[in-house]
Amino acid sequence: MSDSIVIIPTYNEKENIAKIIRAVFTLGQPFDILVIDDGSPDGTAAIVKRLISDEYPDRLHIMERAGKQGLGTAYIAGFKWALERDYDYVFEMDADFSHDPADLPRLYAACHDEGYDLAIGSRYVSGVNVVNWPIGRVLMSYFASRYVRIVTGFGVHDTTAGFVCYRRRVLETIELDKIRFKGYAFQIEMKYTAYKIGFKIKEVPVVFVNRREGTSKMSGGIFSEALFGVVRLRLDSITRHYPKLPEASGLTLKSK
Repeated sequence: MSDSIVIIPTYNEKENIAKIIRAVFTLGQPFDILVIDDGSPDGTAAIVKRLISDEYPDRLHIMERAGKQGLGTAYIAGFKWALERDYDYVFEMDADFSHDPADLPRLYAACHDEGYDLAIGSRYVSGVNVVNWPIGRVLMSYFASRYVRIVTGFGVHDTTAGFVCYRRRVLETIELDKIRFKGYAFQIEMKYTAYKIGFKIKEVPVVFVNRREGTSKMSGGIFSEALFGVVRLRLDSITRHYPKLPEASGLTLKSK
C-alpha cells in the first residue's frame, strides 16, 4: 500500500474518470486513489468499479453515496476513510484535469521532504495561472481569495484551491465533524482552521486548466456560501478554542 491517497469526488464524470485514474497511476511515484461518487446517473461509479475489478484491485477504491451531498461532506468522508487505513498523506484533486496529476509529486515533496503540514496547489501565488477560464470567472475567483485575505488576515493567496496535500496529523487534529461548509467555503474553512491551529503551510504554484469534457458543477450558491461564510469564520475565530498543535511546530506560510 502507498503512503498516499488521492481523493477524487465525482458527479457525472464518465468522460474523465478513467483517464484521470490512469494518469495518476502512470506517475513514477505510487499513489492510491479513492473515488467518492455521489450517485452519478451517468455511470461514473460503474466505470470505477470495472477498473477496480479488471486493473487496479489494490490501488483503486470507491465510496458510493446516495445523491449529491456536497463537496465538503465528500471530502470529510474521504478523510475519515483514509485515516482509518493509515495513510500518511491525503490529497484533494478534481476529476476533470483542471488539476494536473503530474503536480502531485510536487505537493507530496513539500510535505514529505520539506516538512510542511499542508501543501496547496496555488493558482495565484505567482500571478494568475489559469487557462481557458472565462475572464469573469477568473476575476471572481481571484478577488474571492483577496477578499478572504482581507477579512481573515490569512496570508494564503489561493484559499479556495481544491488541489491540496494534507499530512495525516493535520486531519487527525482538525475536528472534522465541526467543519460546517460544503462548497467553496469548505476549502477556505479547512485551510483557515489549519492556519489557526498553527500548522505549517506552503503554496506550490500550479497551472489550473478549465475542464475540456463534462459539465462544471460551479454555481452562484457556492460563491454566496464563500462570501458570507468567510465573515462567519472570522467572527467565530474570535471566541473559538482551536485544538492544540500535536507537536512543536511554528507556523510558516511559504510560497515558491
